[in-house]
Amino acid sequence: MNFQWYPGHMTKAKRQMQEDIKLIDLVIELVDARVPLASRNPDIDELGKNKYRLILMNKADLADKEKTKQWSSYFKKMGFFVVSLDARTKNSMKSITDIVMEACKEKIERDRKRGIKNRPVRAMVVGIPNVGKSTFINSYAGKACAKTGNKPGVTKGKQWIRLSKSVELLDTPGILWPKFEDQSVGLKLALIGSIKDEILNVDELAVELIKFLISSYPGLLSERYDVNESGDITDIIIEIAKNRKCVSKGAEVDYSKAAALVIDDFRSGKLGKITLEIPNSQE
Repeated sequence: MNFQWYPGHMTKAKRQMQEDIKLIDLVIELVDARVPLASRNPDIDELGKNKYRLILMNKADLADKEKTKQWSSYFKKMGFFVVSLDARTKNSMKSITDIVMEACKEKIERDRKRGIKNRPVRAMVVGIPNVGKSTFINSYAGKACAKTGNKPGVTKGKQWIRLSKSVELLDTPGILWPKFEDQSVGLKLALIGSIKDEILNVDELAVELIKFLISSYPGLLSERYDVNESGDITDIIIEIAKNRKCVSKGAEVDYSKAAALVIDDFRSGKLGKITLEIPNSQE
């Protein structure tokens, strides 16, 4: 599979970010905890190099806890503040303001010495499509400020959101890089739903996911679908189709329906808590 996806509005979004970044103190970057590196935009390090940095590993409820801890250590070593969360829950939000204040304490102290009191920390929330930026902003602000959607690229435009006396957020559209230098990055993003499904081959995606699960999470497929994991991948998908009654007209086994089922079960967490990459393999 060859992944290429860069809608025109994203070039504009990147230019807009270069302008907006001058207005802010802190870059809050959302990544998907199941693919913390693949879901980072390489441009953001360059854009935010003189700003305080906070990485939010969202969808941590769907990720492998042990691997999330490893990723947290990895990012902290790079000098980032890090929080793992599920942006849909209020509980995850409680510590965010404290960490924002901690990340920006030098700036707050500088302001205090200059006699500037209570100037809010201005933060920019960034991330590639579908990592949950709008959901995070809505949960954090406590009201539906940002338009949310579960399709990549729904968020458009720009707005400041005053969260409290101490924090203001600038919402920006998600941006994704122009080409995937490494196709495995494209594959991981396709698996978590950051690339529009209409342009993907779901059958091939399912094959790659099953290969990964057999090697990294052995036993998981047999437990969920009652299949023999030692067979050929195509046979495994056919077995899943039979066991889950994925049939088309004329009682034919529907291979594509079974492939889509496996992808959906992974994305929704029904397959279990799974992380698709580990820090050691990236260094």
